[in-house]
Amino acid sequence: MDIKQLRYFHAIAEEGQITRAAKRLHMAQPPLSQQLKLLEEELGVKLVERERRGIILTGAGHLLYKRAEHILELMHTTTKELKELDEGYAGSLSVGAVASSGTTFLPFKLVNFHKKYPKVNFQLWEGDTNRILDLLNTGIIEIGIVRSIFDSELYHSVSLPNEPMVVAMGREWCCGEQTGQIDMTELAGKPLLLHRSNEVMMIECCRKNGFEPQILCQGDDVRSLLVWADAGLGLAIVPKSAVGLVPSNKLAYKEIIESSLEIRKAIIWLKNRYLSAITRNFLEMILSDLS
Repeated sequence: MDIKQLRYFHAIAEEGQITRAAKRLHMAQPPLSQQLKLLEEELGVKLVERERRGIILTGAGHLLYKRAEHILELMHTTTKELKELDEGYAGSLSVGAVASSGTTFLPFKLVNFHKKYPKVNFQLWEGDTNRILDLLNTGIIEIGIVRSIFDSELYHSVSLPNEPMVVAMGREWCCGEQTGQIDMTELAGKPLLLHRSNEVMMIECCRKNGFEPQILCQGDDVRSLLVWADAGLGLAIVPKSAVGLVPSNKLAYKEIIESSLEIRKAIIWLKNRYLSAITRNFLEMILSDLS
């Protein structure tokens, strides 16, 4: 018994007449009758009773009809799912990102992608650049968003727009003479809350401006830094895209006037490695947004 025979029998059972079933299947009646006879002989059971007006299913025929319906539907669904997977309309997107991008940059991209490809689910991995590179190299993820420090011989890359840093401050620490902007020197002597990945860059920038930063706290989550700033612990130094990430009526944001403090990131993927259709679709969406 094969799929073709099941399809023939299913049509006969639904039409209740071999002549109509043959017409539905776009074939002649005698070959269809022969196929039904061969199926009964192979299974060793009688599937239909022939009457003047057509055929009636036997008990075995009813059982086979139900099974055939399920099997044919499963075949149809499987074929559809495989096609959707091959074209990137279904499946899983595995992406890694340095922590700040996972919180700020990716959510909006994933929302837009989900609207276009609702059958795709997501696997998101976060960590520092080295961890994202490890995940790429081991095949756990297909693309990563990292700081712009990686081997260009191994990875394809697309640079993302540089992102300035801002100071998030509560009323207790409100400083800076300008509205919406603040000079680096005005952060001297203030308790700073930093994302751990920005520590070296911040220290170098502060020293260039003639002072040692007073780093009160380091963390791995931009949202936590904003919550602590909202509580009055100090001034949070975060990417500009994090503005408003934590709802607050007390926090004021000012962009730091210092180009060397901008964050440089890139989307990367391994050279000479197959990218799934889902990942290619996601990259295409991001690249179109950047162009």
